[in-house]
Amino acid sequence: METTEKIVESYCRYIKRWFTIPNIRCKGQYEVDLLAVDTTKRGRLKRYHVECGVLISGSYSKLTDKPFSTEELKIRVKQAGQRRTVGYFIERKFNLPQVKDELAKYGFVDGNYERVIVIWGSTSEARIQAEKSGVSLWDFRDLLKEIAEGHKTQRTYFTDDTARTIQLFAMAASEQTR
Repeated sequence: METTEKIVESYCRYIKRWFTIPNIRCKGQYEVDLLAVDTTKRGRLKRYHVECGVLISGSYSKLTDKPFSTEELKIRVKQAGQRRTVGYFIERKFNLPQVKDELAKYGFVDGNYERVIVIWGSTSEARIQAEKSGVSLWDFRDLLKEIAEGHKTQRTYFTDDTARTIQLFAMAASEQTR
């Protein structure tokens, strides 16, 4: 599991208090990054299929609305740009039959869950395209801030390495240096 995926799972699990299942393998070497279920609302479950697309390298950090092409995805020098498009996530992460078949095994069927892409910024056009496609965008930086805020007051001892590291960092950052 990639570090950003662990942090997103930690956010869902310890800040949102949702049940999570990470890294679900699908046929054809595909994978679902994270499934999350919000059970905090009595009588109704809210389900999430979360994919992480966090990159911080300059030209590829933001999610774009550029056209997605499976042919260009096969060209090594064009892969990074293709993976930064809303279309890539819709076609290669959310709508593949192999992914949908696996999601159905967990009770996730079209219409009963929310699709989420976690990103490090996006263009305004990408946000519009995502919204039109029924996809929510979560900015990773906002998640980190919310985790830090939550851990400033929370003194729970976490055995989860990711949650513990973030907690220690948040606590250190909130204390004044002498």
